[in-house]
Amino acid sequence: MSINSKQYTQKLITGEKAADLIKSGDEIVYGGFILAPIFIDGFIAKRIQEKELSNIRLTTMCFPGISQAVAADPKREHLIYDNPFFSPGDRILHEMGICNHIPSLFSEIPTFFQHKYISLDILFLRTTPMDDHGFFNYGLANTFIRYLIENAKIVVVETNTTMPYCLGGLDEAVHLSEVDYIVESDNAPIISTDPVPASDTEKIIADYLIKVIDEGACLQLGIGGMPNALGALIAQAGIKGLGIHTEMLVDSVVDMYEAGCITNRNKDVFTGKIAYTFGFGSQKLYDFMDKNPACASYPVHIVNNPDIISQNKNVVSINNAIEADLFGQISSESKGHKHISGSGGQFDFVQGAYRSEGGKSFICMTSTYTDKKGEQYSRIVPQFSPATGITVPRTMTQYVVTEYGIAQLKGKSTWKRAESLIDIAHPDFRNELVKKAEEFNIWRPVNKKMD
Repeated sequence: MSINSKQYTQKLITGEKAADLIKSGDEIVYGGFILAPIFIDGFIAKRIQEKELSNIRLTTMCFPGISQAVAADPKREHLIYDNPFFSPGDRILHEMGICNHIPSLFSEIPTFFQHKYISLDILFLRTTPMDDHGFFNYGLANTFIRYLIENAKIVVVETNTTMPYCLGGLDEAVHLSEVDYIVESDNAPIISTDPVPASDTEKIIADYLIKVIDEGACLQLGIGGMPNALGALIAQAGIKGLGIHTEMLVDSVVDMYEAGCITNRNKDVFTGKIAYTFGFGSQKLYDFMDKNPACASYPVHIVNNPDIISQNKNVVSINNAIEADLFGQISSESKGHKHISGSGGQFDFVQGAYRSEGGKSFICMTSTYTDKKGEQYSRIVPQFSPATGITVPRTMTQYVVTEYGIAQLKGKSTWKRAESLIDIAHPDFRNELVKKAEEFNIWRPVNKKMD
């Protein structure tokens, strides 16, 4: 028996025993995204239900589904749940009043643990099974795991055989010697989602964007129907020499890569590699990422660092938003008190593209949305509802895109911004927006009249 095999056996425990490690008053952290320990979470939930624990604080981000441990304590008598970026399940828990938001930039989260703003007694982390060299690969999410491992008093890994083994440029795995306990899970398939079909409106937005993407550009794309449509258009158009430096690796990148559009040879940072910090999408994406030397995961403080992003020329950052106000402020995380997600890395990449030589930052959204009652509202608004979180300040907003066109705001005065934004608002709301702009003293007689 090898040294690694012997140590592995000594550290191997059950999921129930892993949950038993927690003591009342502990601060525990789950790996974020796909790295959440779904198997162990169920055993922790049982201890919560049986009232064996009190004053537990759990921190994670974008939990896949709904945490059983959090749901087991609907009155928050035993566990407090903090989260810097919501998944749909986290959003439900927040609406129930049992999930707190941590305002943050994704690139800054490592410092929360490095400087002890968030204490960490036990880290529970889902990984691949141990490889022949004694390493547990983080799979789909590099993010800030290294900082968690270095600051946790106890490290517990939950292995899952369905996790892709993702090659990295830095800190993509933890060695057995740094792990205190190992739990072999039931190997339930990790969560995946098929690409969302683009709506007709999103296809129009994608049509605008493809016209401003040049050969050799370095792209950052998010998830959703519009990025999927844009990726398909790029693949069809055969735009060559593209590079990828992105927070999130998504299915549209696979389409572009297979079409021969991505070479990563024109990048100045991480040349030759698709650089990312986490991936989420379909099984096709996961198969593409598995042991693929074209891809390299890096910690989020590197991938999302605006100073590093901007070292690439011609960065094109494409992100979604919920609303934009007439001054050019962007909200991509909340509407009033209703919290939807988080800042994530949007502002990181907006800054990176803004500073990049030849860079372009696009904030994209449909011009309207329809609520559950069937009433239509403009996404371009005079001002945000009270308590709305500002994701991108007006000083850093460059391009805003709807199905009615692209508004370029960089270098424009407030009244020129208002005119540009109203130009791309839905026609049914333009006159109302003009009236509000006049009230705000950002509309001049020289502005064109709206029909």
